[in-house]
Amino acid sequence: MTVLRHLGKKEWLLSALAIITIICQVFLDLHLIDFMQTITEMIVKPGATVSGVLSEGAKMLGCAAGSMVVAIVTGYCMAMIGATVARNLRQAVFTKAISLPQADFERFGAPSLITRSTNDVTQLQMFVVMGCQMMVKAPILAIWAIVKIAGKNLTWTAATGVAALILLIMIFIIWRIVMPRMMRMQRITDDLNRVTREHMEGVRVIRAYGSQNFHEQRFEATNTELTNTHLVVSGTFSFMMPVMNTVISGLNLAIYVLGAFMISAAAGAEKITLFSQMIVFSGYATQAIGGFLMMAMVFVFAPRAIVANRRIREVLDCKPSLVESVATADKSARVLEKETRPDLQVPAIEFRDVSFTYPGAEDDALHKINLKIARGQTVALIGATGSGKTSLVNLVPRVYDSREGQVLINGKDVREWSLLDLRNQIAYSPQKITLFTGTIASNIAFGKGPKNIPPADIVEAGDIAACDFIDDKEGEYAAEVAPGGTNFSGGQKQRISIARTVARDAQIMIFDDTFSALDYATDRDVRGQLSAKASEKTQIIVAQRIATVREADQILVIDHGKIVERGTHESLMASSKIYREIALSQLSEEELA
Repeated sequence: MTVLRHLGKKEWLLSALAIITIICQVFLDLHLIDFMQTITEMIVKPGATVSGVLSEGAKMLGCAAGSMVVAIVTGYCMAMIGATVARNLRQAVFTKAISLPQADFERFGAPSLITRSTNDVTQLQMFVVMGCQMMVKAPILAIWAIVKIAGKNLTWTAATGVAALILLIMIFIIWRIVMPRMMRMQRITDDLNRVTREHMEGVRVIRAYGSQNFHEQRFEATNTELTNTHLVVSGTFSFMMPVMNTVISGLNLAIYVLGAFMISAAAGAEKITLFSQMIVFSGYATQAIGGFLMMAMVFVFAPRAIVANRRIREVLDCKPSLVESVATADKSARVLEKETRPDLQVPAIEFRDVSFTYPGAEDDALHKINLKIARGQTVALIGATGSGKTSLVNLVPRVYDSREGQVLINGKDVREWSLLDLRNQIAYSPQKITLFTGTIASNIAFGKGPKNIPPADIVEAGDIAACDFIDDKEGEYAAEVAPGGTNFSGGQKQRISIARTVARDAQIMIFDDTFSALDYATDRDVRGQLSAKASEKTQIIVAQRIATVREADQILVIDHGKIVERGTHESLMASSKIYREIALSQLSEEELA
């Protein structure tokens, strides 16, 4: 079970202590019944004294107090174990989730990963705290109590056996009904989280199109399905407790009714013995059935815990589709530093017959791509939406792996790099800009960490990215960033993203449609700053605007996953029909001259 993997030495010691205290508790609880027998015999037999009864009563009270103390210790131990396991599991799932390759991450989906790291972990924690305690105590209590009553009276023993059989049948029925529905509940919870997230993130679009009713109905359908499934599960559990209480009450009634007949048929002193045995047997039988009742209660927690455990293991045991190079990963920092020194004669980036297909797709997103990008060169990719531009740049930092061919950085296949060393050479500004809660400065320094970059370098990166709007913010670079960067416009978020890319100071800079929200003047200003202050860096710019790419050293026209044309702006205007059509759709002949 996943829980066992995340128990440290301290937790194992607490587990051992909890088992010992549970055994002590069972012993003390059963010993209370022995005191009851002694006190009963003292009362019904001639010559009993008040002091003797009080003495035994005091012992009985001490036994009850001892049971309470060890129960508290057990609860504390299990609570500590549960809290530690939950913390470790949340950390493990989070660490695994953010380290998953993009294809694996998308397979699970963000809403499902959130559910697994929160709700599923909570279910396991509850099982550890409550279920495991009952799972240990129940069989010990039931077996010990049965041993105590075994052979004392066949009639009463038979009644106890019938009650136990009824409870076992109920447990089996509950398991068959509840287990599949618990699995379904977790799946529906994932769907509900996904729908909720989509609606919250797309609330502007929903309002703009006046489609609130449609999305409310969509949410209501998923919510109703979850509610109905939950009602079946809850209804089953609510039925369980009254029936079990009835079984226990019926057993006690049967013992006393049968005892009444046996006492009435007995003679003299035998009546007193039978009465005392009846009281004791009732106590032991109740404890034995209580053990079975605890077993049934375990099944309240077990289905949820089993499903949660299965879902968490799916994440933790997921084998990444991108495999690290063990040979490279094991090398020392000194050796890696030596290896990463660039050979100026070798292209910074090279594609050799590269084909790529997205997981689950039938057609290639890229087909037979051959490309060399020299060190310090600026290469621009242009083409229609869906032509394969983003797919191409995603292969450089190994967001995905190519299906065929090789992608090389500094003459070395990206698969031979450790992911950390590979990505330390790359600064990537993606299409969808993500800003994190914190300050503008912390977002710009994100690639290196605020502690690893001087404030002056943060300001310089902001200047290169034309982040003049920061001067108007209260606190300037210390201004707060709302979740998702909602307090910034699209253009402002893009400029912060560009500044983040610059501040990383990597040898390769990738801008994936990062200039699209900038006005032409700002676009020109930012690219001019990049050309002047990052001239030694290798740059890849993905864009839709001709104005953004026209000054690149090399422009690649991408169409249906292939490089159909390549050259400078001037040469492509003369030779490429596709490029010329794109250019004339945006700028006039005079502007293009």
